[in-house]
Amino acid sequence: MGLFESIVNTPGIVDADWPLGQSKTMYKRLWTKAAALVPVLAAALVLGCRQEAVKESLIVGFSQIGAESAWRTCNTRSIQEAAAGAGVQLLFTNAEQKQENQIKAIRSFIAYQVDVIAFVPIVEDGWENVLEEAKNAGIPVLVTDRKIRVRDESLYAGYFGTDSVQEGREAGYFLLDKFQDRLESGKAIRIAELAGTVGSSPAQGRAEGFREIIAPYSQFEIVYSESGDFLRSKGYELMRLLLAKGPSFDVVYSHNDGMTLGALEAMKERGLDPGREVVIITIDAEQAAIDALKKGEVNCVIECNPQQGPDIIRLAKDLAAGRAVPRSAHAEEVVFSEGDDLSALPPRGY
Repeated sequence: MGLFESIVNTPGIVDADWPLGQSKTMYKRLWTKAAALVPVLAAALVLGCRQEAVKESLIVGFSQIGAESAWRTCNTRSIQEAAAGAGVQLLFTNAEQKQENQIKAIRSFIAYQVDVIAFVPIVEDGWENVLEEAKNAGIPVLVTDRKIRVRDESLYAGYFGTDSVQEGREAGYFLLDKFQDRLESGKAIRIAELAGTVGSSPAQGRAEGFREIIAPYSQFEIVYSESGDFLRSKGYELMRLLLAKGPSFDVVYSHNDGMTLGALEAMKERGLDPGREVVIITIDAEQAAIDALKKGEVNCVIECNPQQGPDIIRLAKDLAAGRAVPRSAHAEEVVFSEGDDLSALPPRGY
């Protein structure tokens, strides 16, 4: 006998309070129908829990520009590890340095109906159409590491990454301190600039911030500036050409460590003593650059922090929950220069 039948058939309990004019048979039928509903209600409850669990499993589509350096590899690893640690499903694509690949990836994320799209833009321009598609699909977009330039700022929710303009300023500040005596004497200080990818926000920001600081001093003269695409191989090629037939220079200002390491290799091949005969300023703070700083081959290393994953995933979760995120936020970064005690500096991890 089931639970409901046992209740309605128990003498002295149900009979004592049985409402007048109502048959026990009718109540038995009601109890039986209620009992039949229990499995249905239980199944609905389980289904609702499952749907809620699926809803809580955040899906983020992330498009990386490539794997051109140890810095980029570390940046990718940081994002992947942060997603895994937060229980976020990450759809990851490598654009292999091609904007068209990124646009295709973003469209695939839209088709998949991810909760949030995040990407590192190769260049600043050319994103309006695909971001309009994401907006129409109701998918928020987070721009990371590099910035974009669009007519409609509502096409993306916010930016998180490095402050390239400030990185350039830090390079300028170091030069002011390094060449204080020569500035007072009025002697020219010639600078060779190894620039990043044309049209990318890091290249533009690092050039802008650097010039902002040195502009008031006529002694500083940028005698050479060419793009090395942030690649070690191109840094090597540019320095070889510069040493073979270019103007003489006192300073190398390189927009990233990859190009710097290539340039150091070319300078050593020509018998130059980088860090002593020529002042070297570089940005990223890869382990190889820190090692070169310790050896005196580099004079200043400006950190560009690749460990952005935890912040990116946190912001993605906020966006998925409908919460507003800062329009622009930057990773914490430091500057390492000659004379610093680096003995306690932990391994960089990239």
